[in-house]
Amino acid sequence: VQLVESGGGLVQAGESLTLSCAASGSISSIIRVGWYRQVPGKLRELVATITNSGTADYAATVKGRFTISRDNAKHTVFLRMNNLKPPDTATYYCKATREDPYGNEYDYWGQGTQVTVSS
Repeated sequence: VQLVESGGGLVQAGESLTLSCAASGSISSIIRVGWYRQVPGKLRELVATITNSGTADYAATVKGRFTISRDNAKHTVFLRMNNLKPPDTATYYCKATREDPYGNEYDYWGQGTQVTVSS
């Protein structure tokens, strides 16, 4: 599984961005895709996830502002980020979880895309 993120950039507080995560390879066995973010010196944190059945989950800090969605035909997962705040500044990573026929799970990460929110 290969993942390529895009859509990051520099915005002002209150503005919006949409991140994209395009998957290729053994995508038929992907069961879950998530967005994570990380700032230097801190642990990577979960932002949002979406399952194959479409169930979405969000970190408390972004709930109500961020929306995760997917386009199965394009093998792409999106993260729509509204009302961005300076604490949202981070490198955002996409992670796909693949399950093999034996129930083992494997994680794959993209290269990350930088989001910077100025005040």
